[in-house]
Amino acid sequence: MLTVEQTAALLRTYDNVLILTHVRPDGDTVGCAAALCAGLRAQGKTAYLLPNPELTRTTAPYFAPYAAPEGFEPAFVVSTDVATVSLLPENAKAYLGRIDLAIDHHPSFEHFGKANIVRPEAAACGELIYDILARLGPVTAEMALPLYVAVSTDTGCFAYANTTACTHAVAAALLRTGIDYRTVNKVFFRTKSRKRMQLEGAMLSGCEFYDNDRVALLSVPMSLMERLGADETDAEDLSALGGQMEGVDCAVTMRELRPDVWKMSVRTGARVNATEVCRLLGGGGHAAAAGCTVEAPWPQAKAAILDAIARTVPDYQG
Repeated sequence: MLTVEQTAALLRTYDNVLILTHVRPDGDTVGCAAALCAGLRAQGKTAYLLPNPELTRTTAPYFAPYAAPEGFEPAFVVSTDVATVSLLPENAKAYLGRIDLAIDHHPSFEHFGKANIVRPEAAACGELIYDILARLGPVTAEMALPLYVAVSTDTGCFAYANTTACTHAVAAALLRTGIDYRTVNKVFFRTKSRKRMQLEGAMLSGCEFYDNDRVALLSVPMSLMERLGADETDAEDLSALGGQMEGVDCAVTMRELRPDVWKMSVRTGARVNATEVCRLLGGGGHAAAAGCTVEAPWPQAKAAILDAIARTVPDYQG
């Protein structure tokens, strides 16, 4: 396992670099990849991001300046905020076995790179990328803006329990570069489309409760998305909704990606370890935020996630 200093030294030897992000890319993976790309370019390196077909309208602007042109052949491949190769987009599967460096912060990280660095205690992978870039040279505003997206989105604008003093210290350093953080906060945390609000309303009206109302299960079938005409941007970070309900310490958001293929996003308090729940179904993540995918009709998929919760929570009461 590499240290930050060793990682920076390794990156100094790289050129013609391709950076990979994960499926359903969030602000952390996009922000980390864009910042690292900017940092490598500041070192005189050629670096690009592998295009990700699932970018949303909120994350795409931070990705676009660094997208690889068609036909780019990398000498080195790096992944950011990717816990396992199963989370790579289809167009990244060609690089399986060729990932020279994997940078992550998930406890469930699977060490699939030729070289690896992970910081499980970090609230966002962006914290780790900041430390690496700071060893390479000055962290400029060009690097700081996507890093602020990374750190702020993975902490719910610094409101989630994963936020630490280190998180705030990194954010303060990023702000000192003069970035427009106010626009980031407005776009990501204080703006909702009408379709998004309709999605939330439908999810809440159909919400099911278990375990003496401590577990909430919300569903987003494809039919709901189609009926509302909602897209990926409208559905971004829907998993945060259930955890806002009073008395709920385990919220499961079931999102149907394809017919009978359900992405489970689990958000929990201290009583429930989300990683342990999702690991039973082949997934992983953090203690308070994890995910997995279940291929089954909705009733069976729902039963599978509830069973996983019951198996990992000693005082679960059905």
